[in-house]
Amino acid sequence: MRAIIDITAIRGAITVEHDNEEEITAATKELMNEIARKNDLDNPEKKIISILISTTPDLTSKYPAAVLRAMGYNDAALFSSLEPPIKNSLPMCIRLMVNVASYAGMLEPNHVYLKKAQTLRPDLVRYSIAIDGPSGAGKSTIATMLANKLGILHLDTGAMYRAVGLKILRLGIDFSDEKAVDEVLQKTHIDIEFENGVQNVLLDGENVNIQIRVHEVSQAAAKVSTLRCVRTALVHAQRKIAKKYNMVIDGRDIGTCVLPDAKYKFFLTANDEVRAKRRYEELKNAGQKIDFETVLQDIKKRDIMDTTREISPLRQAEDAILVDSSNMTPSEVVEKMLDYIKEHL
Repeated sequence: MRAIIDITAIRGAITVEHDNEEEITAATKELMNEIARKNDLDNPEKKIISILISTTPDLTSKYPAAVLRAMGYNDAALFSSLEPPIKNSLPMCIRLMVNVASYAGMLEPNHVYLKKAQTLRPDLVRYSIAIDGPSGAGKSTIATMLANKLGILHLDTGAMYRAVGLKILRLGIDFSDEKAVDEVLQKTHIDIEFENGVQNVLLDGENVNIQIRVHEVSQAAAKVSTLRCVRTALVHAQRKIAKKYNMVIDGRDIGTCVLPDAKYKFFLTANDEVRAKRRYEELKNAGQKIDFETVLQDIKKRDIMDTTREISPLRQAEDAILVDSSNMTPSEVVEKMLDYIKEHL
C-alpha cells in the first residue's frame, strides 16, 4: 500500500442574499458539491482530512458545519469560525478550506468561487470584458484601470491597428491599395506580450509602444482599420489572445464582432469637445505640437470613418451598457463598471 504523502488545500467561497437557514444550507451544499466535482473527491485515493469553515458576522441563522455533517462528511475534522467585522469586506459570505490527502502528484487544486465571491478571485473565473467606443472616449485608460482593479489583463486592440498603420507609414505604401497592404501584412509579425501586467506591442520584434502613440500613426490606424484584410487578421489574433486570459479588451467592435459572447459589455462615449480635449492633452503631454481645432476635426472625421465603414462599423452592441463619461472622472467610470459587474456575477 502506498503512503499518503501530499496534503492539498482547496479553497472556496460563496455568497447568499439573505441570512436565513434555507439559503445558507443551499449555498453550503452548492459550494461543497462543486469543490468535490471539480477536484474528483469521490476518488478513493483522495481523502478529506479536515474542512475549515468561516462565515462573515452577518450570517448567524445556520452553521455550515451542520450542513456538511448532514451531507455525510463525518470522517473529516470540521473547524468552524465567525470572521471578525472587516471594513469593506464582502458581506454574506461562506468560506471553506478543504484539506485533502492524496498520493504524490494526484491532486492539482481547483479552487471554487461562486456568485459574488467570484470578485475575491477574478483570476479563477474565465471571462472577457468588452469596452467599445469612439476615439478619445478614454477606453484605454478606463480598461487599464478596470483590469488593475480586477487583477486581470488589458488588451488594447487599437494598439494592434496602430502597429499595422506604423508599418505601412514606414514603407510609404498607399493606404487605399489593399492588395499591397495585404502583401505587407503577410510578412509582418505583430505580437502582444505582457510584462507585469503591462502590454507591449512588438512589430517584427521591435517594441513600438512609444512610436504608435504619435498623431500620424493614429490617422494611419484609422485608415488601415477599414481594410478587410487587416481586420480579418487582427480579429483572429485578438480572439486567440482572449481565449488564454481573463481580459478587459477595448476597441470599436469588440462586443459586436471580436467577442460577441463577452460576459460584460460596455459602450464608453463622451461628447466631441470632451474627447478632443482629452486627446489634445494626451498629445501635448507627449511633446507633440498640435492645435486643439485640428484634434477636434480629426475626432469628428474618425467618428464618420468608424461608424460608416463597411466592415464591423462602430456601434453599441444591443446588450452593452452605455456609459457617457463627459462629466465623469476615470475613477467614477471604473466604479460604475465595477458595480455593474458585481451585480451581474
